[in-house]
Amino acid sequence: MELRQLHYLTVIAEEGNLGRAAQRLYVSQPALSYALKSLESELGVRLFDRHAGGVAATAAGLDVITEARLTLLQSERVTTAAERHRRGETGVLRVGFEASGAGELTTRARAEFARRHPGVQVAPKRYDWGQEAAALRDGLADVAFVWLPNDLTRLHAEVVHSEPRVVGLPSRHPLAGRSGVSLLDVADEPLMWTERAPREWVDWWAVNPRPDGSSPRWGPTNDNVEEMLEQVAEGSAICFAPSSMAQYYARPDLSWVPLTDAEPLRTVLAWVDGADNALVRGFAEVVRELAADARTLPCG
Repeated sequence: MELRQLHYLTVIAEEGNLGRAAQRLYVSQPALSYALKSLESELGVRLFDRHAGGVAATAAGLDVITEARLTLLQSERVTTAAERHRRGETGVLRVGFEASGAGELTTRARAEFARRHPGVQVAPKRYDWGQEAAALRDGLADVAFVWLPNDLTRLHAEVVHSEPRVVGLPSRHPLAGRSGVSLLDVADEPLMWTERAPREWVDWWAVNPRPDGSSPRWGPTNDNVEEMLEQVAEGSAICFAPSSMAQYYARPDLSWVPLTDAEPLRTVLAWVDGADNALVRGFAEVVRELAADARTLPCG
């Protein structure tokens, strides 16, 4: 058994279709099908049931896939630990973020830190739906831009960024040309949400309950940003997002309109308590400087 096979297994599970999984993995579908059959033969259990639309994990497959994901995560930690020792003082700083992170501050901070520490590899690590805080606690990132609300248990955190929220609409939507919309304007629109984040996180983003005590009209669920945007673009639902997503996820079939009466997103820079090594401290210093500069820039 190889890590490559386990990676294939997790991608097949995520896609639910061998053709799409093969495209994502840049391998041929016959080669992927052969690799799956070989792994099933080696393990002695059937991992997927085939059906007209693709594949679905069996009960045994679900258990094996869960362990495969854990193994791949652990292998990444092993590789990172070895890399740190091999590179000596150069080191690796893993910077976690979600979607557009802290907007322009995220990319500027990574670039400025790299300029000041040319021997350090800055490795961006993207997570979905509030998982950046858990990634810190699990040792998968050294420092992260964390969207609030979030569980900051065992983390040092300081607010470094704030931005208003926007509504993501299909470009053909009647509200797409507005200069701003309110919660009341979109009250009847189905709203994207996810089951992969804590309920507190979901409710904050959905503004649930609304100021009048009503609840959102819940639309389809999604597992990541890309799935969310695809469903919004096709007209299945709308979404709420930070304003920086309008820049980082600009596409012709989407329109981003300011949400005028929702609390802004606050983003903290966080790391595990007691894990502020020289690289983390250096990155935090850069972020604080850039955030302070942004606050003192003249308006207009």
